[in-house]
Formats: sequence, structure tokens, C-alpha cells
Amino acid sequence: MGAGKSSVAKDVAAQLGWAVADTDDVVEHEAGMTVAHMFADLGEEAFRDAEAGAIQHLSVSAGPVVVSVGGGAVLRPENRVAMGERGTVVWLRARPGTLAARVGRGEKRPLLARAGTGAGDGTGGGRGLVKVLAGLSAERRHLYEEVADVVVDVDELTVAQVARLVVARLPALPG
Repeated sequence: MGAGKSSVAKDVAAQLGWAVADTDDVVEHEAGMTVAHMFADLGEEAFRDAEAGAIQHLSVSAGPVVVSVGGGAVLRPENRVAMGERGTVVWLRARPGTLAARVGRGEKRPLLARAGTGAGDGTGGGRGLVKVLAGLSAERRHLYEEVADVVVDVDELTVAQVARLVVARLPALPG
């Protein structure tokens, strides 16, 4: 969350001449509601189910595609298997402070809003936001390490710089 997955995916896809997809966009289209509303109305488990469906669908799409996958997708083993078996997985790694600076107050980030990190709670986020993001990173780090084929540290880099590094570090591509 805040690593730049969606923006970097668009830039990488443009450099490669591939299609681009974002699992959150797929979920929103299929559900007819935003991810934030889905979390609020149906709960995180319903979102994670829809996200897993999107990953499965996109992993068997025709033609090459760069897929931006939400940071919590790694929590489900079936998602890690689908991503690992059907593509090159890139982990955009960032320090919690960098992530906090990029997500702002987190109003559109259900996990941050629910944790009371400044999204309308009058606290302005700050250290609480960094703490929540650090906790999420710590919880998921071993899963990212398990599935990632390529790791790019994104702190201090622009989207264009990260995208160039991703393309440069990809294994030989077909065709």
C-alpha cells in the first residue's frame, strides 16, 4: 500500500507494449462498488474472495499483461501459487515511512481507515500511520519474500525510475 504498484504497472506495461490490469479495478467492476465500500458493506473476507477470483482470471488471460495486485493478496496461498506459477512476481519494497508519506491520510485505504490512522479520526495519522504500515509490512514480509522473483527498493525513486528498474531486472521475456 503506497509502494506505487498501480502507477509502476502502467509504466512497465507501456515500456513492454503489454496490456495492464489492476486487481482492485477488476474487483470494483465485478462488484459494482469501490473496494472501500466492499470492505465496509461486505467485509474484508468478501473482498479477499473477489480479489482471489480476479487474480485467477487475470493469470490465465490471453496475451502478456502486467498485473498490479494489492499488497494483501499474498495472504492467501492460492494467490501466491497463481502468481508464482503464471508470471514473474515483482515486489516493490518500501520503508513504512515512505509508504505513509505516499498514502496521505489513508481515507481510501480500508485497512488504514479501520485502524484509525488519521482517516477522519482527527489525529492526522503521523506516527500511528507509520506504525500500522510497519505492522502490515512485518506481517507480510515473509510472504513477499516467498513469492517475489524480483525485488525493487522504491524509496527515493520516481515511478519512471522504478519502472525502468523493473524492466531491466525481468528475466528474458518470450517473443
